[in-house]
Amino acid sequence: MKLAKSAFLAVLAMAAAGLANAETPVTRDDGVTVIHLDEYNGYFSADETLAGLKAGEYEFVVTNKAEKLVGFVIENYATHEQLDMFPLEPGETRTSKVTITTDGVRYRCPINITPWYDLDSVK
Repeated sequence: MKLAKSAFLAVLAMAAAGLANAETPVTRDDGVTVIHLDEYNGYFSADETLAGLKAGEYEFVVTNKAEKLVGFVIENYATHEQLDMFPLEPGETRTSKVTITTDGVRYRCPINITPWYDLDSVK
């Protein structure tokens, strides 16, 4: 039981450390908010926190760190309308400029299958 409790506390501490390192997204003078995503084998990581996003213009700067061909697709969360989609070669970085409404968005990799990342609490 002590081992399980210790393992749980270690995982909780690592998760909290990861959240503590997320930066607040920067909104440029032109009103566009920039989000940096790194794509690995089967998952994405974000440099900025994705909590509390507001409707507006966004640039998703996506970098392929999977060492193989991957892709990026972003859709309106409510309607599933595709907003952008592109492949990324190993090490490549591409930018997707999209308008996020209060419907929210979701994104994933259709090539290196990842789960949908749902941002459905946009204000």
